[in-house]
Amino acid sequence: MKKTISFAALHFSIAFTVAYVLTGDIILGSLIAMLEPMVNTVAFYFHEKVWDRYAPLQRYAHNPRIKTMSFAVIHYTVAFNVAYMLTGSWLIGGVMALIEPSFNTCAYYFHEKFWQSKADHNHWQCAH
Repeated sequence: MKKTISFAALHFSIAFTVAYVLTGDIILGSLIAMLEPMVNTVAFYFHEKVWDRYAPLQRYAHNPRIKTMSFAVIHYTVAFNVAYMLTGSWLIGGVMALIEPSFNTCAYYFHEKFWQSKADHNHWQCAH
């Protein structure tokens, strides 16, 4: 759960910045920034569960590039739909779907590498 919470904090920060820059409206930018990461955080949680439990994916689970790409598809879809539904603009929805997930996909990659290195480090600690 710590991994999901840390990803959520990272995601909220990036989403607000991009949404505010795109809309120029702090209220609309804040609304997009609150809803889009919330939906993506839930999607992230289930994404992790699928990767942990689905045997064919487990052999690729230690490759952050493949795992990042699978989450990126989910993220682009959510970003477009949330921004479009809140603004009614295909343009803002499309630009939000391209920019915000791109930044978050890069952040996700480093987030995943950090958590994997932390898991590798903890693996060698004493049991007592």
